[in-house]
Amino acid sequence: MTRPTTRTVTRWIFGVLLCYAGTNHFLHPDGFVHIMPDYLPWHLELVYLSGVAECGLGLMLLVKRLARVASWGIIALLIAVFPANINMAVHPEIYPQAPVWALWLRLPVQGLLIWWVYQYTKPGLRKHRRRARG
Repeated sequence: MTRPTTRTVTRWIFGVLLCYAGTNHFLHPDGFVHIMPDYLPWHLELVYLSGVAECGLGLMLLVKRLARVASWGIIALLIAVFPANINMAVHPEIYPQAPVWALWLRLPVQGLLIWWVYQYTKPGLRKHRRRARG
């Protein structure tokens, strides 16, 4: 049995965390509805939809052959939910339980998450080396 690579382990960590986050959309929807920008319609429905997307894409990321397509989907999802993070940062008075610095920190963290999952859009290192040799 071969040891999993660091890439595989981090892919699994991301997938499990995404499934956890998606599940929270159903367990605690009010918290997610609360951060939705006012200009978006159907807050609760969008919270559930994003929860389904997070769970589904997170599970897809766990399957190696689906990881690349799942990664692109996760990137699209992270971009789609970015307005909620901006809304939180520019309206800190709506979120008195969170320090203002933490609301602003969410913005670059979102970029780091996109970078992290972008790593799985690339072919595997071993496969890439094999192609380069022969």
